[in-house]
Amino acid sequence: MDKPVLAIMAAGLGSRYKGLKQVDPVGLNGEIIMDFSIYDAMQAGFEKVIFIIKEEMETTFKQSIGNRISRFMEVEYAFQRLDDLPEGYAVPEGRIKPWGTGHAVLACRNIIKGPFAVINADDYYGRKAYQLIYDFLVGIQDDEKYRCAMVGYKLENTMTEYGHVARGICQVSEDGYLHDIKERTRIEKRNGKLQYTEDGENWVDIPAGAIVSMNFWGFTPGFMTELQNKFPLFLDRALAEAPLKGEYFLPNVVGSLLKEEKATVKVLHTPDKWYGVTYREDKPSVAAALQHMQRSGIYPEELWQE
Repeated sequence: MDKPVLAIMAAGLGSRYKGLKQVDPVGLNGEIIMDFSIYDAMQAGFEKVIFIIKEEMETTFKQSIGNRISRFMEVEYAFQRLDDLPEGYAVPEGRIKPWGTGHAVLACRNIIKGPFAVINADDYYGRKAYQLIYDFLVGIQDDEKYRCAMVGYKLENTMTEYGHVARGICQVSEDGYLHDIKERTRIEKRNGKLQYTEDGENWVDIPAGAIVSMNFWGFTPGFMTELQNKFPLFLDRALAEAPLKGEYFLPNVVGSLLKEEKATVKVLHTPDKWYGVTYREDKPSVAAALQHMQRSGIYPEELWQE
């Protein structure tokens, strides 16, 4: 079986951050969040990384990180294009927003042949998470179901102080498997509580300790087929209901496979804290945390020494 590869979703617009946050420096020597992610992945055993980007970002990415990483790991690029649609579909007039995380992973369909992990470019997941997902992927094969995994975090450990976030809220069985997942696109701290809204007016409490997906997944190659087959079904709904904004969310695809009883998802719990840059105001605290890890020896001050 092919060794697991790491796919990094980095084609988002970064609209709330108001800038290309994926290549914003946070480390002592100008490292970006992806430097730490890829370093952790390499330590866990990953030997190849795929950057999922917009084609016009290729030069920037190679200069910012790709050329540096290619000295230590195999690097490939997959381009998430707005017009990468099934036959018979077209981009709606006025649409500029990417089609979402599920579509991002589909951009790798001709590159990935074996098991793979998926992460966001602008999230720091912690070192333990990569070892957990790598060990799962090297020891798993599909049988009568697709065998997948997800790294789970407590919601309160993933929030920002500066606005709302989107999270996949999970229901986890007693034996540690994902029962259901719902993507909530607007979660905020309100009056000392964590709440979400679907319409901007009615707010629903989320229990303390709720497990959320931060889009750190482990999949077998068969999942890619399901992702491709379900995309036209999404497009039929989105083009009718939200042609300019509808997104093909990776957690929703996983959730539908669970309902169809076609997959299992092992929830891997990590003790590490998640850090992310959703808004520009998040950057100082994330940079401070990562720089402290470098100074304290959790990471070397120079990550990529020959």
